[in-house]
Amino acid sequence: MNDHSLVQIGVTFALLSLVAVGGANAVMPDMQRQVVDTLHWMSNADFARAFALAQTAPGPNIIIVSVIGWRVAGWAGLLMATLAIVAPSSLVAFGVGRLFHRVAKAQWFPAVRDGLAPVPVGLMLASGLVLTRATDADSLSLALTGIGALFVLATRRNPVWILAAGALFGIIAGRFGLW
Repeated sequence: MNDHSLVQIGVTFALLSLVAVGGANAVMPDMQRQVVDTLHWMSNADFARAFALAQTAPGPNIIIVSVIGWRVAGWAGLLMATLAIVAPSSLVAFGVGRLFHRVAKAQWFPAVRDGLAPVPVGLMLASGLVLTRATDADSLSLALTGIGALFVLATRRNPVWILAAGALFGIIAGRFGLW
């Protein structure tokens, strides 16, 4: 670990923080591009594993940033990445919240609020697409991803159930040489 990597971690995640409308999943495509393609901190497979670990851990989905920081620069990287992803957006949210409180009665405010509502949804859909493309190397993987997505959409069950089923399937398939 060096100071340069800590600065790079801080800058990378602070910039992502400022566009993370809807949380960490909203910037997942750009996070993956930065971490894997641009900075080469980890492979696509490592990124997907970090994402899976962060999603199954208790707490907010932003944990993936802490995992990446830890992988790149140990405990100092974990602390820098976590602060960098949280602090800028928190300060902006505080300022915008104060501003919205002042203009909430304005005629144009509901139109702006409603007009911005689809943005996080689109960003999260893009995140799902990037993660699918990063991890699905064959048609079986793609089919399992599709089945998992349909399961979550149709049943409204916690995604951990499909992760557990996928892990069980992987263990069985690996044990019997099916995959």
